[in-house]
Amino acid sequence: MTKRMNSGIQRRYLKYTIALLILALLLSSIGVWAYMTKNQRGIIVDKYEFMGEKMGIALENLYQKSDEVTAECILYDDVQKSLQANGLEEVQKSGLSKYFAYVDMEDVEEYCYVDNHQNIYTRSYSKVSYEEFADSGFARMLGEDYSTTRWFWTEDTLFGTKEPALFIGRYVRNMEYAHEPGMLFFKMKDEFLGRILKSGMNVTNEVAVGILDAEGRVCSLVMSEDCHIPQERIAEAVAKQDGDGMILGGTEVQGGVVSAYRQGDAGMVVFTYVPESVLNQGLTRLLLVLGGIYLMVVAVAVNLSIYFSKRFTKPIQDITEAMTGFDGNDFERTIELHTNTELDQIGHSYNEMLGNIERLLQEIKDQEKELRTSELNMLISQINPHFLYNTLDTIYMLARINKEETTMKMIQALSKYLRLSLNKGNDVVTVEDELENVKSYMEIQQIRNENLFQYEIDCRVDAARTRVLKLILQPLVENAIKYGFCDIFEGGVIRIIVEERERYLQFRVYNSGMPIETEMCEKLNGLSVQPLAKMKELFPDSRHGYGVVNIITRLRLKYGEGVRFYYVAEEDGTSCIVEIPKDGEDDHEMEADIS
Repeated sequence: MTKRMNSGIQRRYLKYTIALLILALLLSSIGVWAYMTKNQRGIIVDKYEFMGEKMGIALENLYQKSDEVTAECILYDDVQKSLQANGLEEVQKSGLSKYFAYVDMEDVEEYCYVDNHQNIYTRSYSKVSYEEFADSGFARMLGEDYSTTRWFWTEDTLFGTKEPALFIGRYVRNMEYAHEPGMLFFKMKDEFLGRILKSGMNVTNEVAVGILDAEGRVCSLVMSEDCHIPQERIAEAVAKQDGDGMILGGTEVQGGVVSAYRQGDAGMVVFTYVPESVLNQGLTRLLLVLGGIYLMVVAVAVNLSIYFSKRFTKPIQDITEAMTGFDGNDFERTIELHTNTELDQIGHSYNEMLGNIERLLQEIKDQEKELRTSELNMLISQINPHFLYNTLDTIYMLARINKEETTMKMIQALSKYLRLSLNKGNDVVTVEDELENVKSYMEIQQIRNENLFQYEIDCRVDAARTRVLKLILQPLVENAIKYGFCDIFEGGVIRIIVEERERYLQFRVYNSGMPIETEMCEKLNGLSVQPLAKMKELFPDSRHGYGVVNIITRLRLKYGEGVRFYYVAEEDGTSCIVEIPKDGEDDHEMEADIS
């Protein structure tokens, strides 16, 4: 009877072992196949991603070259004299028209320089009048850029061809006197951008490379007649990415993958599109080889399982019972085997596994508490680089135009602002420091946006002794300037009130600009009741609502769910209100929950 029982256990063990073995090999073969497929695709994608990066660097160099050339044009003596009150004599005007034909930049098809006296300087055969220049709309192409070289792809309404082309433009300002600026435009040949595409590796017949402008329009494209690219899908994928340099690396789009490099100053994007047909080359042969290898492995593994099952049925039963009987709580239930085979090592490994699981469970409990602190520190370390760049750019221009006084004021305000913003110490500061920080920020914005707004600060608490999480007010003031004053040019008011309300320390930031829309107000006010993990999903675009999500996340991580954050639309503006529990009561409750 015992023998029959052992035989039944052996057959059952063998049946399950073979089934599990086949399943394991099948899954592993799928995994190897997927890995090999991904690896081969990765090699191809990396190849063309490198080519795209190489073309992107060529685009960077070409933009830098155009910036240097336009800068040299501005510094030319006759160009500077053309902006002065007396202007140029006729002979000098004729010489200046010819000067631009010899600039150190290839592929210039046409050029047009307009001084501040409505004089036009072009090639002798171009014959562009000032009225034609005004009607072309090119005077608006340079926007608000002070003295930056701009690339733009547009219809040629200036020289009358009506064909789309790349133009390079820049304001021309007098270096010694304050006069109205002139404008300089170069129309580039198609070969100008084509040289960038040729700077990469040789393109196969199946792959496409091209250049998009900031609006997602194709400016230059190289591909075979059989290759079809989803231009709209590529433009959408590029538009979703911020920043400069390699913004897409092997990103899947319709029918293939795309890699893209953005040159931020020019606003141009170089992309490479690799169709699926190129990515899947050679995979059929690989599939046959893998199939043969794994069939052999399965055959050998089944035979070995049959052989060893005759010897190790009983020890395996003991191991199976121990493992299946483990409920996740009893870590004292270990296995003791003495078969003088590898099964002894399995039993020993199982016992070590129990000890490791017990230690891991304890580590997970400890790490849960550390996770909140880590997330808080990560959020605090964020800083908006665009603000720094804009501010430093403004300081630079003020230094050249207004000499010292205004520059010193702005540098002092920026220094105070950065002293708290970039502080690597405690994340909690006094209300006095927080108000000083936002005051410095508003002074910077007043210099950058002259007469746009005035501010008032009314602190009704002991600012030197009351403490608060730092960098709460500055993002709220930034939103007030960015959205509240988007439709006004002067006369705005920002009022900050700090006071105690029952059990809360209240911060109120009011702006006299456009009242917040009802839909956006309800969406922002609903963030306070959302789980932390879901708040960012409501504002996936970092350009809208991300700052508010950041503030609420930091407040709730620090003070718990007792924090109140909401907007109020008033008749003459908008108020943002933050209420923090006094004495850190909710903060202690949060720490207790984590432990």
